[in-house]
Amino acid sequence: MQMPGVVCFMHLPSIFRIFQEEKSMKKLLSLLLVAAMGLSLVGCGGSDNGSKSESKSDLEYVKDKGTLVVGITDFAPMDYKDESGNWIGFDADMASAFAESLGVKAEFVEIDWDNKIMELDGKTIDCVWNGMTLTDEVTSSMACSDAYCNNAQVVIVPKDKADKYQTVDSIKELTFAVEAGSAGEDQAKALGLNYTAVKAQADALMEVAAGTSDAAIIDSLMAAAMVGEGTGYDKLTYTVGLNSEEYGVGFRKDSDLVAELNKFFADSKADGSMEKCAETYKVQAALAK
Repeated sequence: MQMPGVVCFMHLPSIFRIFQEEKSMKKLLSLLLVAAMGLSLVGCGGSDNGSKSESKSDLEYVKDKGTLVVGITDFAPMDYKDESGNWIGFDADMASAFAESLGVKAEFVEIDWDNKIMELDGKTIDCVWNGMTLTDEVTSSMACSDAYCNNAQVVIVPKDKADKYQTVDSIKELTFAVEAGSAGEDQAKALGLNYTAVKAQADALMEVAAGTSDAAIIDSLMAAAMVGEGTGYDKLTYTVGLNSEEYGVGFRKDSDLVAELNKFFADSKADGSMEKCAETYKVQAALAK
């Protein structure tokens, strides 16, 4: 019989083992707590870095990487390549001058026009500067500059058939080629025309020249540069004007680059450099007042 208050030596190993197990559990719990705190700190740190990245303005972002990436298509006289393969044109030259004013270089990336908003939001480009019409879709999806050029959508047909197609009613039975995602496509939809969407306005001209489409709808500025006597499409001409519109430059939503560009535009008008650039590409009559 065990005496009161006396611990049986036979039970000591069991008591010692329980004590050791309790110590191990406490140690394990402590280690888990420290690990959890560490993960929490890492998570907070990651979140902080993310918020810092997200809070960086577009202007800071562009200056940090040293380039302004400009989304364009082949669209004379606004953006096109010279004989050396360099991008030139009224928009290209103005974009290069704007980039220089920011202390960075302009980098031109040819995009699928129908994907311009996705390209912008995905940061594969920093702006869309390519004779872009300020449609409702554009102004609701991008932060846009002040209008800098006036424009219209016009119908392109073979010159020898132009007399037949001088009114909107007269063109409704034709098959059209239009650039996907463009103001020309918007007009084709609005008028209920039978059309095929192609990659670029230049492709729409090729369709008409090849006879695979009866007509095309393109920007009047492009038509003035690309169609008629002395151009590569001297057998084509433009007839019906379908609307009036304005060009602007698009940036990501809430971008602070918009204010920078509007100031650049104002300064360029004041010092005459915008007019001089426009005269080089014969678009001075289209400049917004």
